[in-house]
Amino acid sequence: MALEQNVQSGIDKWLQGNYDEETKNQIRQLVDANAETELTDSFYKSLEFGTGGLRGTMGPGSNRINKYTIGTATQGLSNYLLSKYPGQRISVAIAHDSRNNSDYFAKITADVFSANGIHVYFFSELRPTPELSFAIRQLGCKSGVMLTASHNPKEYNGYKAYGADGGQFTSPDDKLIITEVNKISSVDEVRFERVDENIQFILEDIDQRYLDAIAGLSVSPEAIQRQKDLKIVYSPIHGTGITLVPKALAQFGFTHVHIVEEQSKPDGNFPTVVYPNPEEKEAMTLALRKAAEVDADLVLATDPDADRVGIAVKNLEGEFVLLNGNQTGSLLINYLLSAWEEKGKLDGNQYIVKTIVTSNLIEAIAEKKQVKYYNTLTGFKYIGQLMTELEGKSYFIGGGEESYGYLIGDLVRDKDAVVSAAFIAEMTAFYKDKGSSLFEALIGMYEEYGFYKEELVSITKKGKSGAEEIKALMEKFRNNPPSSLGGSKVLTLKDYELGIETDLGTKATSQLELPKSDVLQFITEDGTIVSARPSGTEPKIKFYCSVNTALSGREAFTETDQKLSDKIAHVMKDLGV
Repeated sequence: MALEQNVQSGIDKWLQGNYDEETKNQIRQLVDANAETELTDSFYKSLEFGTGGLRGTMGPGSNRINKYTIGTATQGLSNYLLSKYPGQRISVAIAHDSRNNSDYFAKITADVFSANGIHVYFFSELRPTPELSFAIRQLGCKSGVMLTASHNPKEYNGYKAYGADGGQFTSPDDKLIITEVNKISSVDEVRFERVDENIQFILEDIDQRYLDAIAGLSVSPEAIQRQKDLKIVYSPIHGTGITLVPKALAQFGFTHVHIVEEQSKPDGNFPTVVYPNPEEKEAMTLALRKAAEVDADLVLATDPDADRVGIAVKNLEGEFVLLNGNQTGSLLINYLLSAWEEKGKLDGNQYIVKTIVTSNLIEAIAEKKQVKYYNTLTGFKYIGQLMTELEGKSYFIGGGEESYGYLIGDLVRDKDAVVSAAFIAEMTAFYKDKGSSLFEALIGMYEEYGFYKEELVSITKKGKSGAEEIKALMEKFRNNPPSSLGGSKVLTLKDYELGIETDLGTKATSQLELPKSDVLQFITEDGTIVSARPSGTEPKIKFYCSVNTALSGREAFTETDQKLSDKIAHVMKDLGV
């Protein structure tokens, strides 16, 4: 077995270093089995912070999630905090989801912080990611860590690091933390010795403060009161949502919430699904079956750390259909702005936010309602960063991204499926109170603002070779952009890595305002937008396609929907993916 030198040196370092015998035995087993690919992927680099923090497959090695990579990340974060806040009392909050080893990794994280003299507020039981963000803000912490890999398969785990505002770290702080982590040349530099007096358990009063704050955001309580028997089916997909989503729905006033019992127990093996991801139809199978049984008005499902929510509603034929993240996000923004408008609360001092790969239907709604909107890079940390910049100057009504993550109100700095589930239910009650289903509200929105249809194509490329293929693919599109897509001429190329927007006809260029990121956008003459970006948390390259046209009326919905689907297929064929 001929391994690259850096891989072999990494293996030798772990076998000879101060690592426990179980870890060393796991590495030896891989060596004995000549598992060249697995060893290369485990040791060819160190895990880095992406748009979602530290995330990867669990196992031994520098490129895996384990006690030592978690410990090293926490030591680096500790060093950063001690440098940034010299002489101050520093506190952090830690929470974990239902994944295998999340509780163990949370304990390791607490141990290392405590050993560095940092006070730890520790959620002793699993809790949603957004509640961690809330706790950081409520308890005056300088940082926080969530142990989760969100909706990834069961083999994964991860580490999301948060700043004092309750949002994930952004530049330059994320780079400074990485620098501190990279300075650690030996596991011997990591302080694993727990100091008990530096660890304080978070009690349930934080839960109630969070739920009370969410309930205080409600815009249409009278509609809920009239429609409180709305039939809702909810699945936490074996995750943390079970701890708070049913309570939030009850506190809003909903009395008919049916839990999908087979998926109600937290379980890191996610036994009833292939992927614990509400974006996947398969993960919603049991919830849809339950919805048919009880004749539900709304189906809700959250991912393991309860920061994303997927929904299903009845279509015009009475069949349950899944809405995608762009549809749900657009409906939420349209509902919020309409309800605020009805209450006379829009005074020009509010705003909404979306990411650059999320439907421009949201922009169209905001423009018509005369509400300020912003676009950010992909990754909710950028939305949180903008919220912090605008805090006290303008009020954040809501926002989100196409990947099923939304936020309503100013309570946290991350996507929040707890508040989103409550507001999706409120929105359903609001429209039912007006004699409309949520699907009919969707069609009405398309009639008013235009029929926008989006599709995401993800191509998985695993390991070192996969990363190189993804890089080559991006370079190909960067250097040779398509001349037309879907029969429409490509007019504009936005290269967020170079920070340049190019008019492909005149070759005139202008600067893009957002931070640099490896994203390309092609915009055609007829308003079609295609975005290409490597995932920051998964071994994938993602292509986002958005097309739109006018919708003449409800009776034209099905035909128009098919035309837009055909157009997306045409665009993707032209793109060669």
